Amino acid sequence: MSVSGRRVGEIEIHRVVEMIMPFDRRAFFPHNSDEDWAPHRSWLEPDALDARSDALLFPMQSYIVRTAHHTILIDSCVGNDKDRPKRPAWHHKTDDAFLRGLKALGIGPADIDYVFCTHLHADHVGWNTQLENGRWVPTFPNARYVFSRKELEAWRDVGHKNFARTPLEDSVLPIVAAGRADLVANDFALDDQIRLEPTPGHTPDHVAITINSAGESAVMSGDLMHSPVQCLHPEWVPWPDWDVALAGRTRRAFLERYCDTPTLVCTAHFPLPSAGRIVRAGDAFRFVYDDQPWLTRGGVPG
Repeated sequence: MSVSGRRVGEIEIHRVVEMIMPFDRRAFFPHNSDEDWAPHRSWLEPDALDARSDALLFPMQSYIVRTAHHTILIDSCVGNDKDRPKRPAWHHKTDDAFLRGLKALGIGPADIDYVFCTHLHADHVGWNTQLENGRWVPTFPNARYVFSRKELEAWRDVGHKNFARTPLEDSVLPIVAAGRADLVANDFALDDQIRLEPTPGHTPDHVAITINSAGESAVMSGDLMHSPVQCLHPEWVPWPDWDVALAGRTRRAFLERYCDTPTLVCTAHFPLPSAGRIVRAGDAFRFVYDDQPWLTRGGVPG
């Protein structure tokens, strides 16, 4: 199988899509009316918004970053065998789409050197672990798992009324117990090519991950935005945002920072190819999708 990717300088970026998941539009953005959405339906449909079901469509995906020295997994999707009763498509899932996607790239779990998690929501940490003889063990046995210390402590010690602790207990704390976690500050740099960028609000210490190589740059934005409509309306609040005011300020600051620059913005949940550039649109912004070819694996053509 021939698998291509996307280059940023001397670094290769690939994606693995585990699934494309519908989310109820009204529930996900509970403060926005049908009238708010009406001007945007024509350009959001059919890829970001399904006209028949009126559901938002979000890819659940990871990015693979291959440098000269490391193979890095950014966010680890939903995972298998996890107890997620509020999300039937995730609940005790047993398919191997994610691992097949890695295999299509010529990557086995033992080949991953680092796992970076932008934040600790269930769909970004699920494949951190797998169930083995009744125990949660690291899926990527040779990897160091990079978590924000502040993020981990907030989930462990504070929690949030809208979220169960289960993903922390089955997908994060077993990594810490196995001695595979690196708990870092939100400006941590792996080297001169890969570093974290603080983007708090969606979660207590959400981070983006920046890539710089040979004069080119990219940023993995995680969940600071979920839908391209938030480029035009960074003030729109999705229900999972931990700190609503801070998340809104972070979105606008991020959009201002990368607006009209050549930096490739790789989002978690925008429609495939999910990557592109931010351009100004009056006093707001637009997302212009990447026009270079990507190849997606994991059962979803890209």
